[in-house]
Amino acid sequence: MTIDAYLATIDRLRLQDFPAVPGRSAMVESGPGYHIAGLRVSQEFWDADLAEVAETAEEFEAELSALVAALSLRWGEPRTVDLVEELERTARGLPVRPPLDTLCGYVPRMHGWRVQSRWIGVGVGQGGRELPFQLLVAVGEGR
Repeated sequence: MTIDAYLATIDRLRLQDFPAVPGRSAMVESGPGYHIAGLRVSQEFWDADLAEVAETAEEFEAELSALVAALSLRWGEPRTVDLVEELERTARGLPVRPPLDTLCGYVPRMHGWRVQSRWIGVGVGQGGRELPFQLLVAVGEGR
């Protein structure tokens, strides 16, 4: 996908109604008050060498930087949202509201904007050393 395609997906999700019950279709997970979409997902790294993993991480971070720059032109500078606290709460079995409960498992930090009554966040994460990198967008109510 290109930055333009990412922006089109973000715009579509930003305007899309939230479902009453959680569900998943293709690369989008949705539930009451949120949508999460994988804009780009790498291959898994079960037998990859460290140089390949590092190169992929750099590619994803570069795409994230370009996407943040494009969204900043629309909505101003983003707020950085650190999800470490949510991950710690999840690890202790404490409740974390959706979609942060899902996001904190593989995205340590997101760049976020408030746009009208919704928030939009983008970030890069990897659920584990062998798992794919993901460039994600999350759209939610309020925040």
